[in-house]
Amino acid sequence: MRQDQYEKLQKLEEELTDVFLQEADPKLWPGVGATPANMDAQTRGDRYWCKKNAVATIAMVTRIGTLTGMIQRAAAGTEPDPDPTEPTAEDSLDDEVSKAEKEARKLLDQLTDPKRKAEFDKRVHGKG
Repeated sequence: MRQDQYEKLQKLEEELTDVFLQEADPKLWPGVGATPANMDAQTRGDRYWCKKNAVATIAMVTRIGTLTGMIQRAAAGTEPDPDPTEPTAEDSLDDEVSKAEKEARKLLDQLTDPKRKAEFDKRVHGKG
């Protein structure tokens, strides 16, 4: 990699870090101050998108940092390059989100099923 490319990567990493700090600020997300129960579907979706976008931005920052770190170590001759085919934490982010969404759906299904809700109320509150 040429020196000018390396310097552009470092500058991009700094710029994207600034973008991440703004995107990750919950005071700037839709629905500020509202509870999820008081948000409409559009607001909840927009809020979720803002969170996911911030995560994607920091993933780019991390990957650029990894790349520039590899370049620095290779130039210093101190560490071999890691296997680029190895999955990283960023790769599994969508999998984790998907699993969490499935679990949330399962819990919501349990809460909205009238029979299960009645069993829950009886068990917890002695109602029935």
